[in-house]
Amino acid sequence: MPVTGPVLVVGAAGRLAAAVAHAFAGRAVVRHTRASLDVADAAAVARAAVAAAPEVIVNCAAFNDVDGAEDRPGEAMAVNAFAVRSLARAAEACGATLVHYSTDFVFDGDATAPYIEDAGPAPRSVYAMSKLLGEWFALDAPRAFVLRVESIFGSPAGWSGRRGTLDGIVESIEAHREVRVFTDRTVSPSYVDDVAAATRHLVDEHASPGLYHCVNTGYATWYQVAEEAARILGVAPRLHPVTVDQVSLRAARPRFCALSNRKLAGAGFVMPTWQDGLRRWLAGRKQPAA
Repeated sequence: MPVTGPVLVVGAAGRLAAAVAHAFAGRAVVRHTRASLDVADAAAVARAAVAAAPEVIVNCAAFNDVDGAEDRPGEAMAVNAFAVRSLARAAEACGATLVHYSTDFVFDGDATAPYIEDAGPAPRSVYAMSKLLGEWFALDAPRAFVLRVESIFGSPAGWSGRRGTLDGIVESIEAHREVRVFTDRTVSPSYVDDVAAATRHLVDEHASPGLYHCVNTGYATWYQVAEEAARILGVAPRLHPVTVDQVSLRAARPRFCALSNRKLAGAGFVMPTWQDGLRRWLAGRKQPAA
């Protein structure tokens, strides 16, 4: 039967956290943003867990500045790795299930078929290494789910927080501006509403804990994703194809990052295609903000 206790959401100011809180509607959800909880402060994390007495801790906090991590490795490690260790210890102390989100960047991107969970990681940047360490720390908790997501999209209408790559692409297409998109980076986009629904399913159905790839089904280059967005919007896009080598990036990017979500399907949650998620998101953006 579904768990019914409180859910503590850390890093609650982001898009994914908002979707997670909505997915757990009907449960007591305790939210902490960066302003109310410094996840790098282990003592503060422990106190927050004791106060919330959660049955589930969902960690949406992350240092996501991939290029900035090259210059601020200590900050990246503090948030993406050591804070996760604190959350794992807090989860163990209060008997909670821990949910932690990771990334496709833990792979080198040299594959030719979607990565499965058992594929060996090979991080190529400080950010990627910090996220891999976070995975290991999370899995130290007695009951933990590490969900790898990538190319997150799904900002609601009127969203004022941090936006993703697809937000910028869609806005440029709608404004008939030229948009530069990669032809040699292949991704499995992740719609936040579907990720949040999968999260609740794993928790409520008492799925086997461990590592899961939690992305929408299928994969495409960013250029193909932009083409599909334009098709759904009914707009003739001004797409400018570029390759990774043509763009100056501080940190290395994996080129083929497609992830297989078959393990998640085996746990009873079949993710919709990324095209379906994109269509639902774009339709929702046309609705007035609540």
